[in-house]
Amino acid sequence: MRSLLALSRLIDAINERVGQAVMWVTLIVVFISAGNAVVRKVWHTSSNAWLEVQWYLFGAIFLLAAGYTLLRNEHVRVDILASKLSQRKQIYIEIFGVLFFLLPMAIWIMWLSWPMFMDSYLTNEQSSNAGGLVRWPVKLLIPVGFFLLVLAGISHLIKCIGFLAGRCPDPRDRGDGPTAEEVLAAEIAREAAERGTGAPVDAIAVTDTTRQGSR
Repeated sequence: MRSLLALSRLIDAINERVGQAVMWVTLIVVFISAGNAVVRKVWHTSSNAWLEVQWYLFGAIFLLAAGYTLLRNEHVRVDILASKLSQRKQIYIEIFGVLFFLLPMAIWIMWLSWPMFMDSYLTNEQSSNAGGLVRWPVKLLIPVGFFLLVLAGISHLIKCIGFLAGRCPDPRDRGDGPTAEEVLAAEIAREAAERGTGAPVDAIAVTDTTRQGSR
């Protein structure tokens, strides 16, 4: 079990590095998107190459960060029924979902996308748009992204088994801080309350209330 947990930590470190890199890619996409809009509106011109760079990086954000998102437990969960079960039963459901849904889906898509990438690479496929870019790099993102998701799924599975064996904490635990959904809900509630009463509302208190209500 110790070696498996070491493997899990290695996988998590890889996805953590990728996730940190994708954060910078997000900033780059914002600048490129803003630059494309300014050039198009001010000088009435455009570049298919820069537009496609924007699309490629946008795809990279979602594909490469899928494993990082699973590591951070930020994927959408519909656990209305599971949340009423004990913690150990929830972990058993988690293991079932990883083994029979997450991993088969991710491995299958990774397997199917590889020939598509190889065909594009060997033929040096080019964009059909004038001045566009070569296509194989963006197609490579598909198998790479799902490979990272497979790794994250394996790491999550190891940590679930480790929890059942009493060797590690619940891998679904996000810590004591508010989640992204709770922060958003608190912000929406705060703005709604301010519009209704005209008085400022403590966002932290609203967040705490939201967390208690979600439980």
